[in-house]
Amino acid sequence: MFAPDWTIWVLCCRAILTASSTVSGAADTALGRQTRSVFGRSLGRNRRWALILSYAFLLVFVVFFLLPPYYMLVTSLKSSAEIASMSTNPWTIAREATLDNYRMLLGQAQFLRYFRNTAIVTVLVVVISMVTSVLAAYSLSRLRFWGSGLLGTGVFLTYLVPETLLFIPLFQILAKFGLLNTYWALVVVYPTVAVPFCTWIMIGYFASIPKELDEAALIDGAGQIRMLLTIFIPVAMPGIIAATIFAFTVSWGNFLYPMAFIYSTDQLPLTAGIATTLIKGDVFQWGSIMAGALLAAAPPVILYAFLMDYYIAGLTAGATKG
Repeated sequence: MFAPDWTIWVLCCRAILTASSTVSGAADTALGRQTRSVFGRSLGRNRRWALILSYAFLLVFVVFFLLPPYYMLVTSLKSSAEIASMSTNPWTIAREATLDNYRMLLGQAQFLRYFRNTAIVTVLVVVISMVTSVLAAYSLSRLRFWGSGLLGTGVFLTYLVPETLLFIPLFQILAKFGLLNTYWALVVVYPTVAVPFCTWIMIGYFASIPKELDEAALIDGAGQIRMLLTIFIPVAMPGIIAATIFAFTVSWGNFLYPMAFIYSTDQLPLTAGIATTLIKGDVFQWGSIMAGALLAAAPPVILYAFLMDYYIAGLTAGATKG
């Protein structure tokens, strides 16, 4: 017998190692493909379930929020006899749809007076609130005087005070100035709700504007008023639009303050006027009430539909800056 050659032994060892590594690599590759396949199926399954749940929640959201307007629309298109009938389905129109409720409201001088009062109050409140909010927000966010941060926080905290706590002091103030039982009382009262929130939105938007613009304007000789009018207001237009929409909504749709401070029907705004005129004792004119509610809700809905992007942008900037 003779000893084995070293070269043959080395070649055999190398061949064994190469084969084992090849088998191991093939096994790892197969395992990796299997793992990725399992992970991909799991990820696809999770994504599919997430999509299903998203659509389910969206469907619940749509049904929950659109069901009342749908019921209002259906009821407004019914006659009083069909509304009072217990044999018909309240969610459908069993007989022919009618526009008599809308004709009745739009043909009444009282309803048009309510609409005029609401329009006057809304325009005045929006102008007062926006002028006050823009000036206050610019001062608190850019001038940086002593106590400006604390004052800005206090302005927002006043918005959190419940309206019912202000009834007695506001009533006394309005009575002292002889504004009770007039829609001018609403022009004074509504800004107490609109100005704090609008100022908070504008503080966040003004704070997001780079300070280099201030420095460049000051170098060019611009004063504070000119900077506000030519730089900050154009740049902060989305925030101004968002604050304007909020002030418009507060003044157009408020129901509590008119019922507390006005008791003459010719001075009432649209929301309170519909409730007081079309509800007499225990008799509810449901068709006309629903038609009036839809007509009252139409201007804010149209405003939101056209300016929703600006409203979201303004609220986002106001919530993340400052």
